[in-house]
Amino acid sequence: MKARNALLVLLTAGVVGTAAWLVFFSPVLGVRSIEIVGNITVPSDQIKQQAGVPDLHPLATVDLAGVQQRVLGIRRLASARVDRVWPGTLRIEVAEREPAAAVPAGAKVAVIDGQGVVIEVKDAVPPLLPVLRVDRPAAGDPATMAALQVIKALPATLQGRVREVRAGSAEGVSLLLSDGRTVLWGGTDRPGEKSRILESMLRQKASFYDVSSPDVVTLK
Repeated sequence: MKARNALLVLLTAGVVGTAAWLVFFSPVLGVRSIEIVGNITVPSDQIKQQAGVPDLHPLATVDLAGVQQRVLGIRRLASARVDRVWPGTLRIEVAEREPAAAVPAGAKVAVIDGQGVVIEVKDAVPPLLPVLRVDRPAAGDPATMAALQVIKALPATLQGRVREVRAGSAEGVSLLLSDGRTVLWGGTDRPGEKSRILESMLRQKASFYDVSSPDVVTLK
């Protein structure tokens, strides 16, 4: 009986050891494909290369947090989630940063997202993207963040008409429209009311519109 039990123990240990080897060390359950989901402008091959996972690397030992950190080294990406899909797929789901404005940077322009993060540097302002003019453009700068919040709050009917957004302070945001007219927007408060009032006021001929206080609006 003792010999039989010992044999069973040895067989069990052998099975467990073989299974562990297959999962953690063998290429049998290695990474055979990397699935990229959610990317639109960033090529899948670029994300795969940035992930840095060799073919047939044991899927069980892939450092998911490390892959995520490396993938987020691509400035165009706002977030990334990495999962194992057995038996041999690594799935990377990403979300791209959306351009919100262009900031002059010498002879070039820096394209930034709604959080003030630089996505890319270009030779010219991309079509339909407003130019942002603030004293200290940076993520976290109050004037910069207020201007970006105003841009995000504008309805589509107004966004396409804005050529520049200027902010001397968080409470002093103004818009320069593509037809040369100027709008004093003020702070980030009551964006819905300001948008509705401005759309109505723009039907009246003027060069300057003040909607900074929706209760008392003026035009000149």
